Amino acid sequence: MRPPPWLGSGTLGRDLALAGASLAGGLVLWTLGWQPQIRPHPDVPPALFLPPLLAVCVAVGLRRVAPRASLGVGTGALVVDIALGGSLGTILVYTQVLYDACVYGPARLWRWLLRATVGLSLVGAVVGVLLSDEWRGVAVGVLVVLVGLLPVLTGISVRQYRDQAAAERARAEQTARLVELDRWQAVSAERARMARELHDVVANHLSAVAIHATAVLSVPGLDRGQVESALRVIRESSVQGLAEMRQMIELLREPGAGGTRTPAGDGGALPEAATARLAEADRLVERIRAAGLAVRVRTDGTPGPLPVGVDLAAYRIVQESLTNALKHGAGEAELTIAYRPTEVVLTVENPVRRGGAGLTGAGAGLIGMRERATLLAGRFDAGPHDGRWRVRAALPTREDG
Repeated sequence: MRPPPWLGSGTLGRDLALAGASLAGGLVLWTLGWQPQIRPHPDVPPALFLPPLLAVCVAVGLRRVAPRASLGVGTGALVVDIALGGSLGTILVYTQVLYDACVYGPARLWRWLLRATVGLSLVGAVVGVLLSDEWRGVAVGVLVVLVGLLPVLTGISVRQYRDQAAAERARAEQTARLVELDRWQAVSAERARMARELHDVVANHLSAVAIHATAVLSVPGLDRGQVESALRVIRESSVQGLAEMRQMIELLREPGAGGTRTPAGDGGALPEAATARLAEADRLVERIRAAGLAVRVRTDGTPGPLPVGVDLAAYRIVQESLTNALKHGAGEAELTIAYRPTEVVLTVENPVRRGGAGLTGAGAGLIGMRERATLLAGRFDAGPHDGRWRVRAALPTREDG
């Protein structure tokens, strides 16, 4: 059976209940005459031992709310009780006061009590031997150990275990918060990565579709051949975008949700890395040319196999750069691919037409290109250069050393 809430652990009700039980026990001993005096004084009325007993029980009730006051009240009651001759009930309840002072009081209090009780134990043993003129006088010191030192040592042990448990709980809570923070950061990073991939996969093709659709609608007097040419570009860009989107959906599906999940390549690349390679840049350039951008391609060095992550990043950087040149340039661009012993350098330059192509972006393309290069420990810069807009990325093809 569960106790009522007011008697729960750590409540004032429990402290008052313990004080009441201590008082009841002391009164039983006093009533039955089982509370012998340590030093009997026939002239002392038994009723005089009740106020110290009541005071030390009050000290038990104050153990949490005022540990120092509890110790002071209890010690004063013990001194008065011993001055009257000493009674068993008051001394027993005082051991609870010492224990509570060590458990609930400040650290300085239990350190002081430990020194005091050890000192009193030694003093009691020496005084007992001197007064009795025999070694049996050490019993006084033993009595001080039982009444004072043992409750203090017990309280210190319980306090240390309690503090250790609290520290373990704090560490566990901190670890849980760190795990949750790491999870949140991982989710945020993954969402940002997926947003960049969606931008790369879809936005480039949709840009070509939008540009040609705008041209068909805004330029009057187009003949059938020009309209069909624009529609072919629109269709090709749409089909290519749908194919790449389908590959991304296959990756994001859970196993068993339909379709086959293609494993990611090096560095967590998406499955289109198998086809979106720098070697396929010629096909990309042809689509861009068909969309209306005159692209000159120059290759320096000998092309060779690239790591999967570098291959995908290089393709996406070229794709995004040429798409930006198509949207905001003056109708021409120059692509340079330089194969070097330890890196591949991509450079796209184009003149900028004032006002671009009338289409605005959120800057996600430049951010995505920069992050792709940074994740591969490469270099990236984009900006005006000699009156033109230049994008330059250097991607390492092998680790140094």
